[in-house]
Amino acid sequence: MRWMIWLVVTVSMLLTGCASPTEPPNRYMLPDSGAALPSAASDPSRLLIVQPPRLAHYLDTDGIVLQLDDITLNAARQHLWVEPLGRQLERGLRDRLATHLPDTRIMHDEARLGRSEALRLRLEVDRFQGHHEGFAIVSGEWQLLAPDGRLLAMERFHEQTALDDDGYPALVRALGSGWDQVAAEIASGIRQAR
Repeated sequence: MRWMIWLVVTVSMLLTGCASPTEPPNRYMLPDSGAALPSAASDPSRLLIVQPPRLAHYLDTDGIVLQLDDITLNAARQHLWVEPLGRQLERGLRDRLATHLPDTRIMHDEARLGRSEALRLRLEVDRFQGHHEGFAIVSGEWQLLAPDGRLLAMERFHEQTALDDDGYPALVRALGSGWDQVAAEIASGIRQAR
């Protein structure tokens, strides 16, 4: 009989602990590039389709990834992306490329129907994370394809941006700044390849 009393007390303590309120997670989105978008050209001479980026599997998570040492990565549980990272990267890249390539209409992948004359940009992101030594890392590869599928250009990118301060807000801003640099490099590569 005594063991039943202890069991009831233990279970009620566990249930009380589970029912206590928890602090909601912090949610972040990548900052805009800060550059004003050019006015839409009435008849742009070029078309570019930006395909959704392929993310390394460990980046396809809600949590912001932090590299804790040379081999340990951790996806945060309380510091989350407000929407999937791939969508933010794609939208941000389209906006940034529109700024750098004003003579080009930048479209998303779903808009390509009937656009056989468009170049296509494919992107793989293998690192998009904070580093324990105080910087953000953005790296991967981009490919520019001709309308007929021929490879026109392929380049790796790797940006390291120092954090201005401690904490996740500074990390997210540094990741955004790194993405700005990657977009500028890609735009330069597209201008040279076409």
